[in-house]
Amino acid sequence: MIEINERDFEAEVLRSPVPVAVDFFSDQCGPCRILKPILESLADGIGDKAKIVAVDVADNERLVIDHHIQAIPTILVFKGGREVRRMVGLAQLAELRDVLGA
Repeated sequence: MIEINERDFEAEVLRSPVPVAVDFFSDQCGPCRILKPILESLADGIGDKAKIVAVDVADNERLVIDHHIQAIPTILVFKGGREVRRMVGLAQLAELRDVLGA
């Protein structure tokens, strides 16, 4: 799992040939800290089928505004450059795995 910023978003997410889960997080967010190792474990297990990236909301205000992030953690799943799923709060590993097709 890699952390991306506004400059990386288009290349890493919108132009990705595989589904991408984008975790909008903050280091000060308790649920975000709980979710991080779960996402890292999933990222390690899915190989090249999909990818998971993280966006720090404090450093990427434009992405937060553009994607209407109102609570954290929020996970957006993109396929073919389009948002296909939005999960707010602590996502369930099985649900996320299903959405990513992993």
